[in-house]
Amino acid sequence: MINKYVNNVHKALDGVESGMTLLLGGFGLCGIPENAISELVNMNVKNLTCISNNAGIDDFGLGRLLKAHQIKKMISSYVGENEEFERQMLSGELDVQLIPQGTLAELCRASQAGIPAIYTPAGFGTEVATGKETREFDGKMYVLEYAFKADFSFVKAWRGDTSGNLIFKGTARNFNPNMCGAAKITVAEVEELVPVGSLDPNQVHVPGIFVQRIFQGKNYEKRIEQRTTMPTL
Repeated sequence: MINKYVNNVHKALDGVESGMTLLLGGFGLCGIPENAISELVNMNVKNLTCISNNAGIDDFGLGRLLKAHQIKKMISSYVGENEEFERQMLSGELDVQLIPQGTLAELCRASQAGIPAIYTPAGFGTEVATGKETREFDGKMYVLEYAFKADFSFVKAWRGDTSGNLIFKGTARNFNPNMCGAAKITVAEVEELVPVGSLDPNQVHVPGIFVQRIFQGKNYEKRIEQRTTMPTL
């Protein structure tokens, strides 16, 4: 078995440089690579292109990188609750490419599978399709979208072993699995790191072949973007 384990986040992010394109998993604030994002802030890398479903909130997740003006371009599907993201986008400080959510997930999966491009019906007839190749299949129009080309992919899983096999929990599965193997180097941070052979193979969501580095994260906040509770009766 190949050992993918690195003993801290500093070594896990070795090679990350300013100007790179990064994939970052998570759905809202669920399943985001908190440790990797914190390390990116500490490294003070600049001019990043970040591909993620959304950009966190003002003081958490990718919002921390936006606040420090480390991101030059966001490729995402949802502005969310991040006022700084909105402000930078409207002022022209930040280059923003909005992509339909399903298309974003599929472009990650295409990169993972080595597929250079896909045709999707989402966005045809809107600004999303401006300047792009379109084609008709069985009487329906589709837009050609190119798969992502990223330098690093940062994902967060619930459990993983030292060979990089991963198990995700809940809505953390929405984008994290598709981003594994979708970049030159995939770095996985996990809440629980176990020896090879400890995971039930039938429960593994992503095999270790798609992961180059894995480390055990710590101090997860796991914030909730919008807390909704039932009133006390």
